[in-house]
Amino acid sequence: MSRHFWDVIESPFSNFAAWVDEKGRLLRFNLRATGAAKVDPLAERNSRALADVRRQVAEYAKGKRRDFDFELAAEGPDFNKLVWAALCDIPFGTTTSYGAVARTIGFPKAARAVGAANGANPIALIVPCHRVIGSDGSLTGYGGGLPLKRKLLEHEARVAGIPFDLFS
Repeated sequence: MSRHFWDVIESPFSNFAAWVDEKGRLLRFNLRATGAAKVDPLAERNSRALADVRRQVAEYAKGKRRDFDFELAAEGPDFNKLVWAALCDIPFGTTTSYGAVARTIGFPKAARAVGAANGANPIALIVPCHRVIGSDGSLTGYGGGLPLKRKLLEHEARVAGIPFDLFS
């Protein structure tokens, strides 16, 4: 069995929590650090093992990183993995709708299923589920709460040098 490590990742947006395996692959990224020790009780808290995650999140927060460079090892159904891969293709500073993601992955009538997969994303922020909004331009559910979602979208628009527009 592979060893897992976790730690709290502090940022100006929130205190997050992240988990990696012994190969350094990112397993999980929670938008809240509360209760992190109980998520994987066998995981060892190890700040050194999470140093790269901490560095990349800090670079993102400072506007020096637009894309994350991690090997991802998220667990989930194949459909969810297809959605999560599509989320990684949403450009920094832009948004899209659940329906648009559904069309992108070849399931044009699966907007609700895309929403469910988006909500089940275990590597939030890194797999940018915050870039998906309602077809009417509204901010919709987000595991870290809508204020955090808005803050991340505003940050990306500012760094990209574009006006904050939910359908940019």
